[in-house]
Amino acid sequence: MLISQAATNLTANILSAVLGLLSVFVFTRLFTPDNYGAYLLGVGFASVVSVFLTGWFRNLILSEHAREDGADVRGLVAQGFLIACLIAPMAFGLGLALGLGMVVAAASVGLAIAIGLFELTQDFLRARLQATSALKSTLGRAAGTLAIGVALAMIDRDGSLLLVALALACLLAVGMQARLVWRGATVFRFDGARLRSVARHGLPLTLSLTLLAISSVIDRFMIANLVGTAEAGKYVSGLDLVRQTLMMPATSLAAAFFPLAVQIYAKHGSNAVRAHLGDCVELLVAVMLPACLGFAVISPHVANIVLGADFREVASTVMPIVAIAVIFQVLTQQYLHASFLLGGRNGFYLINTATIILANLILAYVLVRWDGAVGAAWARLGADIVGFFCALLLTRRAFAIPLPIGRLALASVAASIMALMVAILDRSLRVSDPVACAILIFVGLAVYAALCWAFDIARIRQRLKHGIALVRGRFAYRRAHQA
Repeated sequence: MLISQAATNLTANILSAVLGLLSVFVFTRLFTPDNYGAYLLGVGFASVVSVFLTGWFRNLILSEHAREDGADVRGLVAQGFLIACLIAPMAFGLGLALGLGMVVAAASVGLAIAIGLFELTQDFLRARLQATSALKSTLGRAAGTLAIGVALAMIDRDGSLLLVALALACLLAVGMQARLVWRGATVFRFDGARLRSVARHGLPLTLSLTLLAISSVIDRFMIANLVGTAEAGKYVSGLDLVRQTLMMPATSLAAAFFPLAVQIYAKHGSNAVRAHLGDCVELLVAVMLPACLGFAVISPHVANIVLGADFREVASTVMPIVAIAVIFQVLTQQYLHASFLLGGRNGFYLINTATIILANLILAYVLVRWDGAVGAAWARLGADIVGFFCALLLTRRAFAIPLPIGRLALASVAASIMALMVAILDRSLRVSDPVACAILIFVGLAVYAALCWAFDIARIRQRLKHGIALVRGRFAYRRAHQA
């Protein structure tokens, strides 16, 4: 079940990332760094607001909707989201205070509401383990952003129109799955007491997720105010390129094993869920670590291929640093935070996030003034390392989740050997960037696959044999019925 769900989620994210990379390829050539920077600042602001709008209901959907044995929470979530949207005028004023233009601020608030609707729809689908439907929505949003963005760019090369394009794409994706999510009897009766209870219970998680979102955009706003919007555009284009590429396997795995962990814990208890989580973290590290290290090595080639000429110099410098930071971010958010969910310690999200944001504020203020966009990348890495160790300490008081050091060490050794071999090969190549990427990725995959088999990382031998046996069984079943 874990591999099946993760594979479907990964497929969705890979295809979405391909469309996202195509969007970056197109938009960094259509728009100047200043206009694209305004768009990226608006997206960052919208992401923070959308997290605040939806954070109240994330655990409610995961913990109650995923079990399928409690009351229908869809009506409650819809009412709560509508009430949360009443902060829109305040959000608009905050956007102006942060330096966004009036049109960009208004478009960002609209985008935040659209993102919130999209994320809640996705949460309902993931809670039911309907990964294929979530895949369709993800692809719909990615394709819609590119198509609508290019169409609006033909009207005017203004960053606010890109924000409108993304908002329309989110609404398009919500419409694709609205019938599936909301079909059947849904109770929309107003229940003030239940809403207040949900608000009280969700407040720590909402604040922590909002602060975490703020932490993720501090660097872009600090660069914009200290160095300029154009430099922020160059920095964030590289940052988003890394995140779009590397976060997709992590979110795919987490989207599969978080709901499964809730179900296993409810049905089979703590020992069973710890065994499940031990497999999850090994698989997470086995996938993420080589991806991050490999991307760090080839990132200059990637920047030259994907980004426009005005964006490449800054992006190729910050991308390797951000790729390493993603390792710590993934382990914190996609694994260690499962301890807080299972232990019911929502306040720990707040503690961990406050630590990250404080570290990011201090480091970003010092390092951006010292080294501009590159300093912001180092600040992000430092903050993510601090956040990882803080979360690790907090898990001891929440729900004790496993960290199988021996199994993780084998994956780390294999990933490090692969990255070293790719880096050595890269120095000797004298070919174009696309050809270099193709060669380096192929060699990296081949070397790492061989090491995984040799070390039996994530029980690859057993899983492969099981997969082959499953495929053979299906073929035999079909032949028997055809005969």
